[in-house]
Amino acid sequence: MSRQRAFPDTGSAGILQRLARPSPKARHVTQRSPDRWSCDGSGAAGNFLLPLKMPSNKSVSDAPITQFLNCHILKDHTLQREDLWVREGKILNPEKLFFDEKGYADVQIDCKGSIIAPGFIDAQINGGYGIDFSSATDDMKCGVSMVARRLLSTGVTSFCPTLVTSPVSVYHQVIPQIEVQDGGPKGAGILGLHLEGPFISKEKKGAHPEQYLQTFEKHGFQDLLDTYGSLDNVRIVTLAPELNRSEEVIRELVRRGICVSLGHSVSNLAQAEAAVKQGATFITHLFNAMLPFHHRDPGIVGLLTSNEIPAGQSIFYGMIADGIHTNPAALRIAYRAHPTGLVLVTDAIMAMGLPAGRHTLGQQVIEIDGLHAYVAGTKTLSGSIATMDMCVRHLWQVAGCSMEHALEAASLHPAELLGISQTKGTLEYGTDADLVLMDKELNVKATYIAGEWVWKHCKVANELEMGSE
Repeated sequence: MSRQRAFPDTGSAGILQRLARPSPKARHVTQRSPDRWSCDGSGAAGNFLLPLKMPSNKSVSDAPITQFLNCHILKDHTLQREDLWVREGKILNPEKLFFDEKGYADVQIDCKGSIIAPGFIDAQINGGYGIDFSSATDDMKCGVSMVARRLLSTGVTSFCPTLVTSPVSVYHQVIPQIEVQDGGPKGAGILGLHLEGPFISKEKKGAHPEQYLQTFEKHGFQDLLDTYGSLDNVRIVTLAPELNRSEEVIRELVRRGICVSLGHSVSNLAQAEAAVKQGATFITHLFNAMLPFHHRDPGIVGLLTSNEIPAGQSIFYGMIADGIHTNPAALRIAYRAHPTGLVLVTDAIMAMGLPAGRHTLGQQVIEIDGLHAYVAGTKTLSGSIATMDMCVRHLWQVAGCSMEHALEAASLHPAELLGISQTKGTLEYGTDADLVLMDKELNVKATYIAGEWVWKHCKVANELEMGSE
């Protein structure tokens, strides 16, 4: 059952609302495309996302100011009834705008009670819509762009394309093609690659092909460089901490600003804690592809409550909340043990968005049966076909967490993991206006990047086109 909640009003909201009243000459306009505004001419008020032209008297910048009104925004870990103001792709402090700049909104967007949360960030996604990021093709950049565009409908505004264990030739061909880039009308932003393997455990390889697994035995970090080639576009590396010489590899990756994640591993707790002391900060899909929790040695899972984590360092853990990979009871255990470290990931494969049947993931054939993705001919799970908005809803519905915590698990927490929470993952003043608008059941209605509309649900689009509720 979904839970409803009351949304508090903020003290200054009423004052700012009165200051932002439209002039009698304000026009009603309908947004028909991301880069074109046209007059609606109906004069009807209250349409969802119906922008209103407003007078402006700005003393700092001539850039247009957009005011999202009649909404509940996720701020300070709480959904608050408050307007959201955007200029030049950033979230504005309305008090400074009004009292320091004497500025007002150029455009008002009536959200009709929608929830506004920071855009979702997916730190582990292997592909989707027929595109496999681990396929060695010369046009991988086009495939990634297509997935980036389709992800907008799920509320994702930034993501880390993920490569699973592959031949060295695949890494050398694919990694240079997937570059870090900002999001926009053409698709979600790319934060950098997540390389999951090949430096993982044979015992916990999951769907990763064993013939391509590697170790650091010969030359340590140089083995990693020889395998991947350039690390310029890499943001996360998943490895098994029990591998010999892994500590020196972790140190060097962290020194280069790359997030190290522990996963596909038979590590005990002591080995996992040693890796964390070298700088590892993430756990790849907790519970999956690792030793099960044991009361005498909880393994990697024990990091959630370990007292050996260095001061000032945080541990985050990925969860595939698709209703398949993790039982609701396990979700609740993890959430209650360490709520601020939970990072929702889809771990989606290329079959996300495709019908049931056989598809390819890297070097493996995958079979889709309902919401399950198996290595063909086995019952070994091979990633997910869930979307991020589905995972957010499932976490909220079964984990006993608040709506706010479910939303932050897909936005604030991954931003903190990746060290970008000063610009993304929150609706604090000065951060990027990457937004997802949802109804009270957390269904995505519209997505914005840098304050610019990049996707709307077809029902919403039809309402706008018709100029009616």
